[in-house]
Amino acid sequence: MTARPPREHDPRITVIQQELFDERRSKADKYRDLFVGRPGWWALVKYELAVVLASWVPGAIGFVLRTRLYPLVLGSVGRNVIFGVNVTLRHPHKIHIGDNVVIDDLCCLDAKGTDNKGLSIGNGVFVGRNTILSCKNGDIIIEDRANIGFNCEIFSASRVRVGKDILMAAYTYLVGGDHLYDRVDIAVLQQGRTARGIDVGDGAWLGAHVVVTDGSTIGRDAIIGAGAVVVGDIPEFAIAAGIPAKVMRDRRANN
Repeated sequence: MTARPPREHDPRITVIQQELFDERRSKADKYRDLFVGRPGWWALVKYELAVVLASWVPGAIGFVLRTRLYPLVLGSVGRNVIFGVNVTLRHPHKIHIGDNVVIDDLCCLDAKGTDNKGLSIGNGVFVGRNTILSCKNGDIIIEDRANIGFNCEIFSASRVRVGKDILMAAYTYLVGGDHLYDRVDIAVLQQGRTARGIDVGDGAWLGAHVVVTDGSTIGRDAIIGAGAVVVGDIPEFAIAAGIPAKVMRDRRANN
């Protein structure tokens, strides 16, 4: 397991929250900062049209409306992309989606940030119901044919990559950021945050309720048992389980 680098506070992580509480700014400006991510009324009008006319509509009519209206606000959308009902879009111009993708009902695609690239979803990806993909001035890269289960969360304040052909079971949480806690005279909430990112290799399988902490890597074709907490590095083809996750054996040993 490789040593972690020293933690450093990134002040950009909390810039958006500070701007939202600035009493000198109008409510419209704060709304644009939180949801639209672009200045100007035209960007706001397009966003509102897509949300009000399409996001909540059930059935085939809703499917057609979202297929037509969401590309007006998203950074790019490929062919045969299915959006479920009540999908939340934040800073949609920084969301890029490939071909043959399913975004199930009630998902949140949040590319929020002041100078990040945002959220990139490859070809053939499935994102399960209630899943949250949340950038906080970080980037999320989901590569081709990834299968993300229901009620998962991927959070990034730096860079989180989910490799090709990965299988992520329900309630899995990738925590691409951390809180500083060195001082004891003030609350943890007031001490800022740090972020080193996460990398999940191609072909990995993460069981239900797995938590992957900031700064961790999971090698290609590794398997993480249900309920495990990954802290640090898991080698390729390893089977790991426990809190913290420990390597039980190598998948190649039987072959």
